[in-house]
Amino acid sequence: MKDAVKLIKVKEDIQADNDLLARRLRESLRERKTFLINLMSSPGAGKTSLLLQTTTHLRDTFQMAVIEADIDSSVDAERIADSGITAIQLQTDGFCHLDVPMVQQGLRNLDVDSLDLIFIENVGNLVCPAEFDTGAALDVMILSVPEGDDKPLKYPLMFSKCHALIINKTDYLETPLTDFDLELLEKRVRKLNKDIEIFPLSARTGAGIKAWNNWLSRKVSEHNS
Repeated sequence: MKDAVKLIKVKEDIQADNDLLARRLRESLRERKTFLINLMSSPGAGKTSLLLQTTTHLRDTFQMAVIEADIDSSVDAERIADSGITAIQLQTDGFCHLDVPMVQQGLRNLDVDSLDLIFIENVGNLVCPAEFDTGAALDVMILSVPEGDDKPLKYPLMFSKCHALIINKTDYLETPLTDFDLELLEKRVRKLNKDIEIFPLSARTGAGIKAWNNWLSRKVSEHNS
């Protein structure tokens, strides 16, 4: 009989538990004056390249580390470590996102109290990472110009939940290789999230990186004061 079957919504239970852990982690890191930022994008949008630009410009201001997450491989963590920034690699073995217990595994391998700023480079994916709170103080996503300006229509949750949007690879706008409409993209994003900060830049050339770094620096300083 239908009434004799008990329905258990596993996903809802998992997310509720994760949300509670996320709130506790945020409170703990605020007390410890450590700023955690969750960086999300599709594969190839330029998360690691942006991190290299950002940490290069801010290394004299903040003590930093990076938690790298990939289904497999440690190539991104190796690039970060080669630049002189501490990097921890999390291999998710098939999981397409990070949750709080995974992030905590990374944090346990860092001297958190000595760090001002920790970056999470989440698994490359515009769907699953948007659904799970990592305990970060700030959620940021990267959209690269080659991906197209229609992505807010296809992945609204990601654009809705983020505090900032970085539009990477803007050097493509100077070529005939794309019909990306920056103004149209911003209009689509603002319909989903009117308060989001938007930073067009090129992690390859460094163009526009200063505005992003200045904004991030203010956020870290306010959080850790």
